[in-house]
Amino acid sequence: MTNAKTEFLEETKGDDVLCAKVSYGRSYWDDDERHCYILRSGYTQIEFDQFLQSLDFEYDSGYGGQKLYGNIWYNDGTWSDRGEYDGSEWWEHQSCPPIPKECAHQKAEA
Repeated sequence: MTNAKTEFLEETKGDDVLCAKVSYGRSYWDDDERHCYILRSGYTQIEFDQFLQSLDFEYDSGYGGQKLYGNIWYNDGTWSDRGEYDGSEWWEHQSCPPIPKECAHQKAEA
C-alpha cells in the first residue's frame, strides 16, 4: 500500500509547486466514483495543507489497474504526471526537451 500524500511530497521534494490536480479511482468507473483534489495556483499555506490532508490516504500502487491520476505543475515550467505500466504506477517528472539544431531559427546571412 502507498500513501498518496507521502508520494506527492516525495515527488515534489520541496520544489516550487504552481498547482496540481490529482484524482483517485479507476478510469472506467463512473465519474461519481472518482475523487478529485485540486490545488489552485496562488494557493495559501492553509490551502496547501488542506490539499495535502485530502491526499492522506492509502491505495494499492502495485499490480492491477491504475488508481491515481494527475499532474503537478511547477513554477520553473516543468511538470510531473502519472505513469503506469502493467498496473504499477508512479509520478514522472517532465521537462521540455532542448530544441534540436535542425529546428532552431536560422539567421539570414547578409
